[in-house]
Amino acid sequence: QTAEAAGMTMMFAVAVQSLLLLHPSETHAKRRPNTALVSARMQFGDIERSLSVTELKRLLSERNVDFRDCLEKRDLVERLRSSSASGRFSSVVAGPPSLTESEGRTVDTFRRVSPSVCFVQTSQSVVTSPFSLRAMEVPAGTGSGFVWDADGHVVTNYHVVASRGAVPRLVRLKLQGCSEALEAQVVGVEADKDIAVLRIRSGALPPPVPVGTSSDLQVGQTVLAIGNPFGLDYTLTTGVVSALGREVDGAGGRPIKGCIQTDAAINPGSSGGPLLDSRGRLIGINTAILSPGAKGGVGGNIGIGFAIPVDVVRRVVTQIIRHGRVVRPSLGVNVLDDWRRRSYEEQLGQPLPGVLVVEVVDGSPADRAGLQAARVRGADVVLGDLITHVDGEPVRQVEDLLSAVEEKAVGERVELRVLRNCDANRPATLSAQLVDRERGLPAAAPAAPPVPFGRFGRRR
Repeated sequence: QTAEAAGMTMMFAVAVQSLLLLHPSETHAKRRPNTALVSARMQFGDIERSLSVTELKRLLSERNVDFRDCLEKRDLVERLRSSSASGRFSSVVAGPPSLTESEGRTVDTFRRVSPSVCFVQTSQSVVTSPFSLRAMEVPAGTGSGFVWDADGHVVTNYHVVASRGAVPRLVRLKLQGCSEALEAQVVGVEADKDIAVLRIRSGALPPPVPVGTSSDLQVGQTVLAIGNPFGLDYTLTTGVVSALGREVDGAGGRPIKGCIQTDAAINPGSSGGPLLDSRGRLIGINTAILSPGAKGGVGGNIGIGFAIPVDVVRRVVTQIIRHGRVVRPSLGVNVLDDWRRRSYEEQLGQPLPGVLVVEVVDGSPADRAGLQAARVRGADVVLGDLITHVDGEPVRQVEDLLSAVEEKAVGERVELRVLRNCDANRPATLSAQLVDRERGLPAAAPAAPPVPFGRFGRRR
């Protein structure tokens, strides 16, 4: 081996080791690489083709290497190669003797992240008197946000900046330690995902909030929310991940799928703030609460809040920063959430090493390519196609499929390797031409009755 190859082998070995050295409470919940597979992947030349997008991001995240601006898989590989050979681990600052280790970690996380959280306020021009020709700026809406990168980009909810229906050109926000509010330009918004990107031009900015992943979250793990509920700035609340895969109505009229449910207190004014894991990494944006009393004017937190998962946030924000809008190449399929797929693996007693197709839109690229969705036949559920590769890249989770498709250009053809009816003995290769999701897919048909995935018949 050359010296460069030997160095890359050592770097990758440390990276894999950092993935294995998880917190003891997390090791049972996260998939640990097979040791034989790890040794087979030790050559640096095999990194790109043997690791999925999710595995690369997990390695980078565990080493505290920032990858928020990596849009394609090769960007992640290059970031892994360029990082230092020694893994970097966050150290918990020991608190006073009266604090437990868990409390010390929470205190340290808040101290590190809270300076990067901001108070967002929008305003509108109002003529206070019919005899006055001068309009006054009055507050129109408030919420929270957080610093995304060193270029001054700030992320918040779409409904925070468009509280009166229209998106303003400028909003005002205030960071911890700033005596005056700063003006921020609205770079772009994505109403369907309830995400807005702002930019402030200031010389001294706090560090960006570290970015984690959401595809491997587990129900029960600790989360922290920081925001400005009811104008009470820099409020910290804690809780757990209560459920995964929830569907929340988006500000643009379409449901946001795959949301995180938490019992960490979220109230009006918390929207747009970060939801963090116990290490202080971003796992979602707080966006909504279930509040049955809101219609009667007594809305508030009842322990059911929702956050947009960070895997969605990262894709949307990166595209808004680069293109000013979200460009969505699409296959025209709906797939099963990862946590449900893992549950069905246990029910079936067989592995499902890929992404399960549960709906194919009529007239879509997937329909023309011949992809088959799961369907009901009599009393049985017939499994659909399991997508395992896109253009030769492994697909092991939903995030892998989304990343593989969204790094392509509209009009580009992709090769899909699938297992027909999830049968390992029935592999097939299909070709599909991607279309713009906003313009190239046919109008949605009336929703069909959902496939009852709570039960399975014989696999056909």
